[in-house]
Amino acid sequence: MTKFEKIAVVGLGYIGLPTATVIASQGVKVVGIDVNQHAVDTINQGKIHIVEPDLAGLVNIVVQKGTLVARTAAEPADAYLIAVPTPFKEGYKPDLSYIEAVAESIAPHLVPGNLIILESTSPVGTTEQLAGWLASHRPDLTFPQQTGENADVQLAYCPERVLPGHVLRELVQNDRIIGGMTQRAAKMASDLYDIFVRGECVLTDCRTAEMTKLTENSFRDVNIAFANELSLICHELDINVWELIRLANHHPRVNILQPGPGVGGHCIAVDPWFIVDSAPETSKIIRTARLVNDGKPQFVLDRIEEVARKFTNPVIACLGLAFKADIDDLRESPAIEITHALQAKGLGRVLAVEPNITELPSSMAGKVELVSLELALEQANIFVILVDHKQFLHFDWSNVNQNAIVDTRGVLSRHLGATISGSSASSTTQATRCIA
Repeated sequence: MTKFEKIAVVGLGYIGLPTATVIASQGVKVVGIDVNQHAVDTINQGKIHIVEPDLAGLVNIVVQKGTLVARTAAEPADAYLIAVPTPFKEGYKPDLSYIEAVAESIAPHLVPGNLIILESTSPVGTTEQLAGWLASHRPDLTFPQQTGENADVQLAYCPERVLPGHVLRELVQNDRIIGGMTQRAAKMASDLYDIFVRGECVLTDCRTAEMTKLTENSFRDVNIAFANELSLICHELDINVWELIRLANHHPRVNILQPGPGVGGHCIAVDPWFIVDSAPETSKIIRTARLVNDGKPQFVLDRIEEVARKFTNPVIACLGLAFKADIDDLRESPAIEITHALQAKGLGRVLAVEPNITELPSSMAGKVELVSLELALEQANIFVILVDHKQFLHFDWSNVNQNAIVDTRGVLSRHLGATISGSSASSTTQATRCIA
């Protein structure tokens, strides 16, 4: 069994920091590496720069114990775990520049016996490309594409598969798919994850592991697209989509997801495009699902504009900016896209209610006002529910003008059932048919 005395985690964001912390909690020395000086300074103070339940307390413990330290530059370690962003460029082309930059930064510190694990969600073939970049920087060492099982440095791919808001629990409990460029690499990586993973570590090759991660997120995307397309159809046919899905899901073999304003986050909104880019002629369903979900924000904007035309001086409160409930992560958020577009349209004053952040993104500063829910209720005459944060779920919406609410998350249906209090069936449909 491979022993690891020091592990470097490169990228201290929503995945890297919790992973580094959980490993450090097992008594293994961990150095976290990130180019963000603020993040590094915050972590070294025993604090966190992201929102994730229970993470702050655990970071404080491991920093105080000395098992976790953060740095802005790479340094020697037994294993390197890479958790940096993999966005896409224009034309939905994968942007692997962050991974390439990591290869350049860690290459000078590599020694025989090292293990490198890529966790970043990546197109098929990225682990092999990473190995190629490393080999170009270190011709004195051998890599799996050169000497296979006998390579000086081994590489594996192990995608994260955790749910924001439950990361610490799922890092430990969830099964992991580990794909090695060699069998030796897969076994070494399995030994590393055995430090903290209680779920099953399933071994395969790196290309299959890469495709597994993309498949998982594409599966989600396709199913969300079905729900979102239903919402478009129901709007056209004057049917309450939330009631429709509730009834359809009574079938023992039907489990339709809930529609929303689009799809966001660093995975589901991005990863399917990696498959489309790799196999453009054959990924027809996956491409269509992406187009459906990417088109949903415009549908929501059209509904808001319909409502805004009824008011002389519209004041629009956008409730929620994160890509999902009860987190602060704004990456690829359709709520951000919709709020931006509303401001640009100039329909009226735009307020944003996002209880998980303290300041707006720089692109919104001075254009959109960040306010509390209480202030929004006082000042706004139109309410757009974009995220089902607990604060919005627990609020009693029955006293708010239902025709001034655009509910993209089914919050009203959850609170008020199939009919809205005090409304007839026909007026209920009228109030909810602009719900996205």
